[in-house]
Amino acid sequence: MFLRDLVFLQYHSLGVDLRGIRMIPERMKDIVHTDNAPEAVGAYNQATITENLVFTAGQLPMTADGELLDDEPIDVQTEQALSNIKAVLEEAGSGMDNALKVTVYLDDIDSFDSMNETYSSFFDEEAPARSAVEVANLPKGVGVEIEAIAAR
Repeated sequence: MFLRDLVFLQYHSLGVDLRGIRMIPERMKDIVHTDNAPEAVGAYNQATITENLVFTAGQLPMTADGELLDDEPIDVQTEQALSNIKAVLEEAGSGMDNALKVTVYLDDIDSFDSMNETYSSFFDEEAPARSAVEVANLPKGVGVEIEAIAAR
């Protein structure tokens, strides 16, 4: 039970109407870590969660053991990045079926069709909203980076 629930019950028992008052939880976010995706190597975490949402960090085509797949074709890179997203979401108590918004960063928009074919295999007919954009450079020289927002 959250602190806000206890406060609500206390005031409610006194006959105070708290409808419409936004209660602030005692902790706005928690950190997610799984060994089934690459370690965060900077000032960030694999994901952060709120009561209802999961925000993943951008995932590169890197295995949980740290092997970078930067020389692989874009479909292989996409599969690994999405596998990392899946592992992080599952650790957070969510999953690919709860993804609400996905952002795909490509170093070459001409690889969109290949990325999209692999991407489609991770989602059913109720796929999340998605943006796919070309960027000048991605970390470690990879061809794709993917991040997601999901419900919990």
